[in-house]
Parts: sequence; C-alpha cells; structure tokens
Amino acid sequence: MLAMNFRGPYRVRAEQKPDPQIEHPNDAIVRVSRSCICGSDLHLYHGLVPDTRVGMTFGHEFTGVVEEVGPSVQNVKVGDHVLVPFNIFCGSCFFCQKELYSNCHNTNPEATAVGGIYGYSHTTGGYDGGQAEFVRVPLADVNPTVIPRDIHPDDAVLLTDACPTGYQAAEMGEIKQGDTVVVFGAGPVGIFAAKSAWLMGAGRVIVVDHVEYRLEFVKNFAQCEVVNFREVDDMAIHIKKMTDWLGADVCIDAVGCEAAGSAMQRLTGRYLKWQAGTTTALHWAINSVRKGGTVSIVGVYGPPYNLVPIGNALNKGITMRMNQASVKRHLPRLFEHIRAGNLEPRKIITHRVPLEEVSDAYHIFSSKLDNCIKTILVPPRAPRLETLH
Repeated sequence: MLAMNFRGPYRVRAEQKPDPQIEHPNDAIVRVSRSCICGSDLHLYHGLVPDTRVGMTFGHEFTGVVEEVGPSVQNVKVGDHVLVPFNIFCGSCFFCQKELYSNCHNTNPEATAVGGIYGYSHTTGGYDGGQAEFVRVPLADVNPTVIPRDIHPDDAVLLTDACPTGYQAAEMGEIKQGDTVVVFGAGPVGIFAAKSAWLMGAGRVIVVDHVEYRLEFVKNFAQCEVVNFREVDDMAIHIKKMTDWLGADVCIDAVGCEAAGSAMQRLTGRYLKWQAGTTTALHWAINSVRKGGTVSIVGVYGPPYNLVPIGNALNKGITMRMNQASVKRHLPRLFEHIRAGNLEPRKIITHRVPLEEVSDAYHIFSSKLDNCIKTILVPPRAPRLETLH
C-alpha cells in the first residue's frame, strides 16, 4: 500500500509499505477514504516528540470503509463507512467506564497518562496512523463509529479529532451564560473552540493569533473578535483592558508546545530543550484570565517539565482543566449540532491533496502557505464519495 513515511525531522514522503494485517480477533482493516494533517502532527514533523521512529506512518484523523474484520468483531461489518477517533481505547477499563477514553489504561503500555493514539510515536503506543491507503484498527467493537447517512463524509473526518477537541476545550471551560472567552490559537482546534464557546452560552469570544489570514478566517467562521499578538506589547494587560480590567472568564490554550510570541520561550523550549516546548500561550492564558476564572488546555505539551507560572494560578484561585479529547463521548451531540446547522466542520477545509504529494502537503501546512487552514489527504484507492453518501 501507499503510505506516508517519516524519514526524520522535516522529511516525509509517500512510499510503498506492507499492507496491515489482522493481528488480534478484535481488529479491523479499514480502507482510508480521507485523512487529515493535524497541527499536532507538526510536532512530530519538526522532531519535537520523543521516540518518533523512522518509518512510522502518521495520521490520527481518518475515515474509511471496513475491508476486513477479525473473528470476534460484532459491531462493525465489511462495507461500513466509519470514522475512527484518534484515541485507541478498550471501552472497559476504569477510565473508559468514566468516558475518559483518551486515558485508556490498556492501549498504551508506554505511559500511565495518555492512552494509545494512531500515528503518534511510540510514546503513545507505536500504532501506525491513517495517512495511508489502509490502517489496522484495534478494538474494532468499540473504537470506530459508523457514519450516519445524513452526515457528510468531509464533516465526519473532522469529527475524529479537531472538532471534538475544540468542543471539549469549550466544555472544560465551564462557560456560563454571558461569559467572555479568550481562545489562544486560530488553528483548526482554536477555530472550533471559538465556535463551540457560543454554543455553550458565551457572551463574547476573542481569538488571539499572529497569522493574519487565520485571524480573518476565524473572525468570519466563528463571528468573534480577533487580536494579533504581534501588535500587542503585553497580552495579559491587553486582555484586561478589553475586559474592564477584570480579565476573561475563560481562557483556552489551543496552541501547545510550539507557540510563537516569546523569544525566551522559543530559546528554552525549542532550541535548548530546557522545557518540553514553549509555554507562551499557557502563560498568557493564566495571566489573562480573571481571578476565580477557568483555564482550559488542549494544546499539546510534552510529558517532561515545563516552565509554568503555577504561583500565579494559585494566587488567582483559577481552575485549570485539561485533557486529550474523549472523542466518542462527544459524537452524539456533535451529530445533533451538524444536523441543526450549528456546526459545519467541513468549511474549514482549504486544501485537498493526493496522498502521493504528502511531502508538499506537510510543507504547505507547516509553513502556513497558500492560506492553508486544514488539509485533507486523499489516498489513490479511496472509495468514491458517491458510494459513501
């Protein structure tokens, strides 16, 4: 099969790899119809995630048609068009029973925190991802969700990660009616977090970034205010000026470990590796939220230590909530929002690229060229759209 192949930092290509096989009675083999490049894939691409091995296939956002199932699979069948959450989870452990699917206890022997994730280095289990023609889906009785006939396939692929992650970011903010919400980051997750904030009762939504085309996009997509941090001397003071000197009720960090905006953070996190990435957006969130407010974190950070102003968080009495999104828990509600016209996830798709050109696709997305917001990769043997919808 053709698959994206990691050859080292900033070096990916489409190459032939062996087709995946059924390895366990509860496995399925899925023929990929669509896969995405995620902002967190760029952390791998840039060489920032430990134990990202040469030869790995990335991609944790994908949909496809079930080609083969193991003998114990009962809940999906050959021919089903499914979306596959980026979390790999067992459905039965202590954490899955609490719908904390991203923290599954049984799918990642390498860690005690996050569960398994497709195509995200051996720190999350070493599973190959979906930027390929075929992918092995373990625990197929609980992981995939059959795509309803009235949900567009392009909406469905964005329900594997980006949209539920933005939605959970807003949910963890515990937004109350009329709250002011500030979202740091105007990538796909930040865009969906801003849109979701309105669904949860926000009275004002502000998005902070420095890429003008992304700010223009989110302003139109989420009907929010925007701030270019390159035009601001001190972000916390600026947000306080915008909020009668109180600060925002809720701040959402949708950036993570590669945030721009601070030369010192870039030096200590990106180049000297004294911390697990830059924590600029997290500093801004903690310092911009009001006393007693809430900071929600969905931006990806590495597991070692970070330079975080925890004293400020303590003295302000803020609540901090964070996690990888438990995608499966959100799907029923997100289907309802799409059917009602409250969400149209596919509108953020700006680029549709053949899998054969994956190297160019990563370069465009990483370098923020051609007004790129979200890229869909289409494998050469992807099922035709009219046969799926």
